[in-house]
Amino acid sequence: MASILVVEDEKAINDLVCSNLTMMGHSCFSALCGREGVAMAREHSFDLLILDVMLPDIDGFAVLENVRNVPAIFLTTRSGASDKVRGFSLGADDYITKPFLLTELLLRVTAVLRRTQKQDTVYRIDGLEVQFDAKQVYLRGEAVELTLQEFNLLQVLIEHRNIALSRQKLLTEAWGVNFMGESRTVAVHIQKLRKKLELEDRIKTVYKVGYRFEDK
Repeated sequence: MASILVVEDEKAINDLVCSNLTMMGHSCFSALCGREGVAMAREHSFDLLILDVMLPDIDGFAVLENVRNVPAIFLTTRSGASDKVRGFSLGADDYITKPFLLTELLLRVTAVLRRTQKQDTVYRIDGLEVQFDAKQVYLRGEAVELTLQEFNLLQVLIEHRNIALSRQKLLTEAWGVNFMGESRTVAVHIQKLRKKLELEDRIKTVYKVGYRFEDK
């Protein structure tokens, strides 16, 4: 998983973002002002920065100008077009305005890391081994045969583990943007994964939302 620095002066927001990133398996560090963020980013190697723009000393734009070659997401109340243009021109990978949905932020973090970070090729839990490159799955050392669609769904759930994903989001991610099927398709495939891979206690149904793969 990734090493992420959150530079946000509102401690409640900083703590909320860090705690949820940690639940996803990431290593999360926090800074409450811009200069502290720059110092930490220069001292340590991070896979991603999450930056507020309005900080008590130097702003988030200045932070990114002083820290090069690190993927970054701006998380800010500054919603003007000129601010967004400046953020992206400095090399930001995404720009999210407050108030924000925590789930959306976590999904965008996953998307940026998928683009910028070398992904783990093997995932293991409870005797289950998933080999992403080979598209092979083993349960207690025995190969389990999955259809390509079942494997795609499993991969999306694992990549977004500990996040509640809507049925529509799963359809978009695992089946593709133009898939014309119904959300019932997701439920059928979830049941197959639970049964084949003994994941009843891992793939949770989230009432009125969708599903969440838990590995904590």
